[in-house]
Amino acid sequence: MDASLKLLADASLEVTAAEDALDEGAFHTARDRLDAAGVVLADLRAAWPGMGGAERGVVGPAARAVRERLDAAGRRVPRLSALSDGAPEVDPEQEEAPDGSR
Repeated sequence: MDASLKLLADASLEVTAAEDALDEGAFHTARDRLDAAGVVLADLRAAWPGMGGAERGVVGPAARAVRERLDAAGRRVPRLSALSDGAPEVDPEQEEAPDGSR
């Protein structure tokens, strides 16, 4: 059970770091921390079949709470958007030399 609880703690710490980063407006850092938490939870999910009933009784609810925090924090991260494609605007100064000659 110790290994599972350590994984849970690691995931929770990553989510906390993401929540702190979101509060500071560091969205890329938050996304990285949320991704790291997701990896740890995936490791925990992979270990699930080998857990006994008592361990599942402790780990399951705690992991669900961490997952809910992860999801809530993930909703706070703004979606990245690409610049739209458009026709280039002609800049008359682009063809001029720095001294004003052509």
